[in-house]
Amino acid sequence: MLTKKIAVLFSGSGSNLQAILDKVHNKVFNSVRIEVALCISNKADAYGIQRAEKYGLETKIIENKNFSSREEFDAALVEEIKKQDIDLVVLAGFMRILTSVFTTQIKAINLHPSILPLFKGAHAIQESFDSDMQVGGVSVHWVSEELDGGKLIAQRAFERKSQMSLDDWANAIHSIEHEILPEAIVKILCNN
Repeated sequence: MLTKKIAVLFSGSGSNLQAILDKVHNKVFNSVRIEVALCISNKADAYGIQRAEKYGLETKIIENKNFSSREEFDAALVEEIKKQDIDLVVLAGFMRILTSVFTTQIKAINLHPSILPLFKGAHAIQESFDSDMQVGGVSVHWVSEELDGGKLIAQRAFERKSQMSLDDWANAIHSIEHEILPEAIVKILCNN
């Protein structure tokens, strides 16, 4: 059976890592087994590290604060990823803007908590909530040098309900994220 290996990069709680581990790790789709072969965090205290451990996965810690430039940090990421035979890199709440050192060498997708091209960047949930938009949503896209600007792979929206709080908005986004990211991984690796 063909096995496709993914690397998951994260910076925080790892709830999207959890969704990937629960829904695709060591599971078979169209005769293709998907394995999370590498976890990388740029934060030594990221809760996602504990989530990975529950699946017997060790997380490689590569802290960006230990590098003098973005390019040096990206080169360290690329080196670690290339040690493994990785088919796809998944940015799941990885809070770093990546340079061409990474984007020209690594095939990667990113999860973004808005309907791109609207609300790019780190404050997308707050900005989309504060807007007049009557829908919020999530995008999965290929990683490129342009921040949140790569070719779209999948998007899913939800309607704004009256009296919706910021927490309600964020929870609706996270709920979609936990579905759409595993689905996108399967689509890319198993349906081609």
